Amino acid sequence: MSSRNKHISPYTTFSAEQWQAMRAMTPMTLDEEDLAEIRGLNVSLSLDEVATIYLPLSRLLNLYVGASQELYRASDTFLGKLPGKVPFVVAVAGSVAVGKSTTSRVLQQLLARWPNHPKVDLVTTDGFLYPNAVLEERNLMDRKGFPESYDRKALLDFLAKVKAGRPQVEAPVYSHLTYDVMPGERVVVRQPDILLVEGLTVLQTGPADPQNPFFISDYFDFSIYVDAATEHIRNWYVERFFTLRETAFQDPRSYFRRYGDLTDDEARATATDIWTRINEKNLVENILPTRERADLILVKQEDHSVAEVRLRRL
Repeated sequence: MSSRNKHISPYTTFSAEQWQAMRAMTPMTLDEEDLAEIRGLNVSLSLDEVATIYLPLSRLLNLYVGASQELYRASDTFLGKLPGKVPFVVAVAGSVAVGKSTTSRVLQQLLARWPNHPKVDLVTTDGFLYPNAVLEERNLMDRKGFPESYDRKALLDFLAKVKAGRPQVEAPVYSHLTYDVMPGERVVVRQPDILLVEGLTVLQTGPADPQNPFFISDYFDFSIYVDAATEHIRNWYVERFFTLRETAFQDPRSYFRRYGDLTDDEARATATDIWTRINEKNLVENILPTRERADLILVKQEDHSVAEVRLRRL
């Protein structure tokens, strides 16, 4: 490969300022009270950044959804059947502590305010992790979040039913307090206009299963990867651990209650060890290699703000 071709990218890259111009006349529909409910732990998010990054992104997705709805209507006309309602599925991928949840919640709120797709649901793939009892039996507790720790068959089945237009599809629920899937708890998805699916390795392919040769990403209409330098994500993870030590880890029901009384030095050492042994390894081996499969990449700076947006060319 020539040096010239080696640098060809499938993405068009925008600075935050250039991307902001794509907002056009899209109105701001969130206020400070909304943001207070959306922000994740230790993730700074301002109305200015919503206007700069997320409003243009909501406009782009609105255009994609509209085009998709027209395509489904054309297909149904060709097949001679009544138009069916099939959700537009958006994936949000990235590392632990990078801000996927905040990105997903912001998009959910913004997209639901567009008149042609007011029903927007959000499902995280955490619910499709195997229960702790299964992970312990398979010696996978230290690989929680790695591809093999998920019930891939159940997740594929869920997405296939959603894209088939089923009136009602259920997904399991995960508790970050107990660090486990909640027995008997289900979230019900009832034909939303848009479904956001947030997860660590949702863009991964890997060896095909002869019984089900499809990948999770086959069911996505659009995918977003939230990116940042590894050292920044590590720092955010440690900061979040400190915050949790003072909050959730104090709850007697917390799986991590044993970390609630750590000193600052002990907390930093523990968080750094968990990050290095588990989360960074998963990032390098499984998550980061999927970045270039995304339709859009949000590149964050050290302060969590998005400095660059990369949009895949059609």
